[in-house]
Amino acid sequence: MRKTPRRNWWMASRREEPQRRYLSAVLRHVSFDGWSVRALKHAARDLGEEVEAVRQALPGGASGWVGAFIKAADQDMLGALAQQDLESLKIREQIALAVRLRIEAVAPYREAVRRGIAVHALPFNAAHAFRSLYGTVDAIWAGIGDTSTDFNFYTKRVLLAGVYSSTLLYWLDDHSDGYVDTWSFLNRRIENVMGIQKVRGRVDGLAKRMSKLASRGAQLSPWRRRPA
Repeated sequence: MRKTPRRNWWMASRREEPQRRYLSAVLRHVSFDGWSVRALKHAARDLGEEVEAVRQALPGGASGWVGAFIKAADQDMLGALAQQDLESLKIREQIALAVRLRIEAVAPYREAVRRGIAVHALPFNAAHAFRSLYGTVDAIWAGIGDTSTDFNFYTKRVLLAGVYSSTLLYWLDDHSDGYVDTWSFLNRRIENVMGIQKVRGRVDGLAKRMSKLASRGAQLSPWRRRPA
């Protein structure tokens, strides 16, 4: 059974336990009050603490609270993924499993996810939204053991960001039993991306061969420019 590389998700979760306690209290009110100060006040009241204590544990305003929620879900996904037998799965199956576990981590809080997307969609929160999305896809790749460091590192994350984002949006309006429609959609998206990668690989290979032939042809051509 493969353990999660590069990330000690358990230690990270332990360090964030105080924050998670406040976050859990806030989440009970987000469905009705959104990611707002009102939700924080209700959470403080439930915990019998001052609002300032909740603010200090969850800094950054609404975008910061949403970011903390996303980060906690990423850690939960890594914890669940670390218990899976990834060695027996193909790469596309590993990705599908990781994305599914990530969505299942927030399944009890679908309205909080919807409202969180609305917060991050505001223009002045674009940087927060980008960092959160990158953190999620980076966690997924790390969780399935990706160790790439070249340009492919970024390509993988860009492609997965598209797959994950579209699947999450689909899931928000999915009312099928066990979200089976979402998982089917996810598999189709992964197949599409894998197909693009195959085509790109063939095109890149063809381009390299054509470049070599063009270079060789230029050397043999009688019209090749002579040195001055």
